Parts: sequence; C-alpha cells; structure tokens
Amino acid sequence: MIEPAGPPLRGRSAFRAALAESPPLWWALLYFFCLLCGYYVLRPVRDAMGASADIAAVFPPVLLDWAARRGIALGDFTLQVLFTGTFFVMLLLQPLYGALVSRFPRRVFLPTVYLIFIGCLVAFRWAFETDLPGRGALFFIWIAVFNLFAVTVFWSFMADVFDNAHAKRYYGYIGAGGTIGAFLGPFLTTTLVGRIGVANLPLVSAGFLVVCLVCILRLRVWARRNEGRRDARDDAAIGGSIWAGLKLVAADPLLRGLALLMFFGVGVGTLLYNEQAAIVRTHYPTAEAATRYYSMIDWAVATLTIVVQLLLTRWLLRRFGVGPLLLLPAIAILIGFSLLTASPYPLLVATVQVLTRASEFSLAKPARETLYTRVDLESRYKAKAVIDTAVYRGSDVTFVWVHKALAMLGTKIVFLAGIGVAAGMLLGAWRVMRAERRLPETDGLAKRA
Repeated sequence: MIEPAGPPLRGRSAFRAALAESPPLWWALLYFFCLLCGYYVLRPVRDAMGASADIAAVFPPVLLDWAARRGIALGDFTLQVLFTGTFFVMLLLQPLYGALVSRFPRRVFLPTVYLIFIGCLVAFRWAFETDLPGRGALFFIWIAVFNLFAVTVFWSFMADVFDNAHAKRYYGYIGAGGTIGAFLGPFLTTTLVGRIGVANLPLVSAGFLVVCLVCILRLRVWARRNEGRRDARDDAAIGGSIWAGLKLVAADPLLRGLALLMFFGVGVGTLLYNEQAAIVRTHYPTAEAATRYYSMIDWAVATLTIVVQLLLTRWLLRRFGVGPLLLLPAIAILIGFSLLTASPYPLLVATVQVLTRASEFSLAKPARETLYTRVDLESRYKAKAVIDTAVYRGSDVTFVWVHKALAMLGTKIVFLAGIGVAAGMLLGAWRVMRAERRLPETDGLAKRA
C-alpha cells in the first residue's frame, strides 16, 4: 500500500524514506531503468543506420528503384525520408492503439504491447544476421515507434499506480532511474558490440523488456488498488471510440495546450539538432573530433539531468506545482536561441543543446506527466498517446523539412526562426498552466461529458 505523504525531507534521507514507504516505487524505478537502458542499447544502432552511406542497407530495393527512375539521389535526403516515414507510421498506428485501449483491459493490453516489442526485437536479430535489404529504414522507424509508445505507456501506467500527491514526490526519482539506464545502455553497447556483434544487440534489449514485463505484472496490484479508490476497475476495458484520443485533444483546453507545447518543444530540438550537425561538419571534420563533441554533449546532458532530477524536480513540484517546470525550460530555450542568433559558435550551440535536452528530461516531462494523474482514463491513455506520438513525430517531420529550407539562408536565419518556435513553446506552457488550474487537486477522475 502507498502510505500518505509525510513531512518533507531532503537529499538521500528523502529518497530512502520514499523507498521505505512505497514498495511500488522500487518496481517503478526498475521498470523505467530497464526500459531506457534497453532503448539506449539500440539507439547507437539506429544512429548508425541513419548515417550509413550504404543506401542499399538503409532503403528497400523498391524505393531505390523508384528514386532512380526519377533521378532522385535518395542518399541526400536520408534523414528527411526516415523522419517522414516515421511520422506516417505513427499516424497509421494510432487507430490500432486506440482499438487496443478501447477493447481490452489494461491488465491485457499493457503486457501485450511489450510482448509485441519483444517479438519485433527477435525478428530484427534475424534481419541483421541475414543482411536483409532495407533493414536500416525498418529499424530506424521501428525504434522511434518503440521509444515513443513504450515510454508513453509507461507514464500512463504510472498515473494509474500513483496519485497526484505521490506523483509530485516520486516522479523525479523515477525519472532519475531512467537517466541511469540511459547512462548504462550506451556503455553496454560499446562493451558488447565487438563481442557479440550488432545482430545480437536486439536480444540484449529484449532481455531488459522482459524485466519490464515482470515489473508491469508486479505493479498491477497497486494500480488496481489506486484505481479502486477512483471508482474505476483495472479489469475493465477503457472503452470509447478508437478515435477518441484525437477528439479529446481537439476538444479539451488542457490537452490542446499540451499538444501545442509538445509541437513547439520538439520543433526547437529538431532545428537545433539539424543545425548542430551542419556546424559539426564544418568545425569538426574528422570522425574522432565529431564523436568527441557529441559524447561530451551526451554526458553533460545526462549529468545535468540526473542532478536536477534528484535535487530540484521533486522540491519544485511540491512547492510550486507544474508551472515553473513548464516555464523555465521554455524561457531558457528562448534566451539560448537569442544568443545563438548573435553568436552561433559550436561551444554555445553545445551549451544550448545541453540546456534544451536536460531541461526537457528533468523538468518539463515530469511536470507534464503529473498532469495525467488528474485526468480521466481516456485522456490518460488515448489522448496522451496522440500527443506523445502523432504530435511529437508531426513536429519532427515538419521542422526537419523547415530546417532544410532555412539552412539555405544561413545559420543565423535558422536560429532567428528558432526564437519564434521557442516563443510558441512558451505560449503552450502558459496555456497548459491556465487550463491546469481547472483540474481537481484530488485524485478523483471525473469522466468527461
């Protein structure tokens, strides 16, 4: 049973007290650790596929033939094609996910989602082992789908396990557990790839997902108990239309604000990521120098994220609510892009990149996730999936093409446009804050009319 929130403690004492009073926190930490560790084992493989010069390994023969007949150099548009393909796959999967959520209880569809992912990883082992043509695009798109849907399902499930008060106390710790997994995943890849080969890395990731499946089964007890206090049943299907997620986002001010915040938040990240790649090609022409530059950024992001998660996130949520956690990243990014417009130097680009990613992982995302503890089940599972997948990838594909157009006008124009996108992110945060005030502070989830 989750005990009532006690008096505030600090640092390690607060963490030990949280673990002692809340058995599900242990399983939630293990769940998110294994989920992100399994993902980051595979992320270097995805990045290698996206950067591969062997287009026959990346794209299927039918697409290569189509491009050749029209005189299109497909290798010049690898990332644009992969991002666009990912977006359309997300759209196609939305009705399927909606149908799964509508027709089956959570005790059925949560394990089913992870069993499907595990089966796909076993299939990818065969694809890499046999050098299947087009495996690169297939894997690149699948890993993006896996990351977004698996993480979305995770946080939706956490909103079942923990109520609003406990979410404010525990989500920072849970996020830190995921960050540690994100540390370990690339280390495992570096250590194992020379010994077992790329083809067997999906099996390593599948092993972590098996542990995630065990955690789901163990956490169901607390989810059912918590939902019982909300007059809902874990054994019942959520019901409703498979298109309910889209309709809810269109109709609900809070969900519209979250969608707007997601669209522009991902947009600034996509512009910065693509422009950073162009800057790295200019200032770090060798593979060793570029790798060193990127590795420094990754470690800085992970270090800053875990420090903020452990020391600030929980305190800010309990003291001030979600407002500062949504506004601070948007304001920091707006200032960062303004500085980059004046001085787009590699070190400053790296600094803004670190602040952008770390503030998203440590502040903005925990704040958004706590809001889903105060909405109904359809919003939590269906609308959240639309925002975290279709809106996310829609922003990705929009701004990857916007960047390609703006890049022809120069780096400063890209960052100048980024100021406008960051302002849109700030607007989204403000709209979420306004709508959030109308949510109940208690955990009773009133059904929407």
